[in-house]
Amino acid sequence: MSTTLDLIVRGGEVVTPKGLRRADVGVADGRFVQVAAEIGDSAKETIDGSGKWVFPGIVDAHVHFNEPGRAEWEGLTSGPAALCAGGGTVFFDMPLNSEPPSINADALNRKRAVAEKKSCIDFALWGGLVPGNLDALEGLRDAGAVGLKAFLCASGIDSFPAVDDLTLREGMKRAAELGMIVAVHAEDGPSVARLTAEQRERGRNDARAFMDSRPVEIELAGIRTAVDAAALTGCALHIVHVSCPEGIAVINEAKGRGVNVSAETCPHYLLLSEDDVLRFGAPTKCAPPLRDESRRRGMWREFSEGAVDTVGSDHSPAPPEMKTSEDFFEIWGGIAGCQHGYELLISEARPRIDELFPRLAAVLAANVAKRFGLAATKGEIAEGRDADFCIIEPVEERTIEASELLTRHRISPYAGRRSRARILQTVLRGMTVCSSGKLTEGAPRGQFLVPKR
Repeated sequence: MSTTLDLIVRGGEVVTPKGLRRADVGVADGRFVQVAAEIGDSAKETIDGSGKWVFPGIVDAHVHFNEPGRAEWEGLTSGPAALCAGGGTVFFDMPLNSEPPSINADALNRKRAVAEKKSCIDFALWGGLVPGNLDALEGLRDAGAVGLKAFLCASGIDSFPAVDDLTLREGMKRAAELGMIVAVHAEDGPSVARLTAEQRERGRNDARAFMDSRPVEIELAGIRTAVDAAALTGCALHIVHVSCPEGIAVINEAKGRGVNVSAETCPHYLLLSEDDVLRFGAPTKCAPPLRDESRRRGMWREFSEGAVDTVGSDHSPAPPEMKTSEDFFEIWGGIAGCQHGYELLISEARPRIDELFPRLAAVLAANVAKRFGLAATKGEIAEGRDADFCIIEPVEERTIEASELLTRHRISPYAGRRSRARILQTVLRGMTVCSSGKLTEGAPRGQFLVPKR
C-alpha cells in the first residue's frame, strides 16, 4: 500500500558515520521515516539528490552570537542564518559575549526568549561557570543549559571572569552532582598574562608577538589543569578549540586513565596556519592562536585517526572597528567562520571521501549530539531522528566571496579561498530553511533543545 510522504530525497549519496551509501531518504512529520535503496512511496515534495551528498545537519556546539546585549557584533538573526547557509541546523550559543552573560537562570531564559523569536534553526544554550556563581548552577541546569563554560584565562569580557584552580574544582564537583558537562577554554591564565607583559616590555605588539605570547606549552598546561580537575571530581569535561596535536595527545592519555573528557577542534585549526596570521592579520586572530603548518597537518592526522571528538566553529565576530589596530594585542580575538568553515572541510576531505566523510559526519553531527544529550533526535540521517540535513554539491572549483556572507559583518578569513563543494540546501525538521545561500520565507522558527542527562 502506497503512502504519501512529506518529502523524499532521491538518489543521493547519504553520508553517515559508518560510511556512504546511495539511497533515498523519506521524511514525514518532520522526521526521517525511511532510508532505503529505493522508496516506492510518493511525496508532496521531491529533491533530486543525484550526484550530490546528503549530509547530516551540522550541530555546532560552539558559537558566539552575542545577543542580547551585543547584537551589533552579530545577533540571533544573522548568526543562525549564516550557520544555516553553511549546512548547520543546530547551534549551542556560549554564555558570553552576550550581556548579561548566561551565568544564572534569569539571563539564560532571557537569551532563550530572544532566540525563540529570531533563530531560523534549533539551538541549545551554554551556562557559565565563573567565580561566585556556584549557587546558580542548579538553576542553570533546571533552565535547560546544555552545559557550563569556564575560562582558565581572561575571556576578554569583564562580566565573564576566569576561574582559578579552586573555583574550577569546586564548580566541576557541583556540575558532576548536577549531571552537567563543563567546557573549558584551556590556556593557563597567569602564563598568558606574564608572557604578554614580556612581549610588551620588549616593545613588541605585532601578530608574531601575540602568537609568541600564547605558545603551545600554555595550552597544554591549561588542558592538564582541566583534566586533573575532572579526574578529581568525576565531572564530564569538554576541552574546546584544541589547536595542536600535543593537546590531543594529553586528552587521549587522560581518556586512557578513565577521565570522562572529549576534545573539540575548529575548522580554522585544520584550514589555516600561523602563516595566514602573518599574511592576513586581524581576521585570523584567535586564542589559542593558529599554529605552524606542521601542527596544522598534524591536526588532520589526529582527525583522520578518530582522535578528535567534535568540531565546532567558535564563530566569534566583532564590528570592523574592533578588528583594526596597530597593536595586535588590542584587536578582538575571534574568527568569524560558521558559514564557510564546514564547507571548506568537506572540500579538503574530497580526495579521501570514503575515509574522511564518515569522520566528518561524526565530528560535525553524531558525536556532538551524543556527547551533549541530544542523540535521541539529532545528529544522524536515521529513522526516527529529526529530518535535519543539507544537500552538498561537488564542484570543480569555486571562489568564496565576501558578498555571500549572511553574517552582520562581512569579515571572514575564508573570503577569496577556493572550494570544491557548495552547500545547496539546508533542511530542518523536514522544512527547507536555506536554499542557494538565501533563507526561505515562511520557514519555522528554531526550537530550544534541552539535553537528556
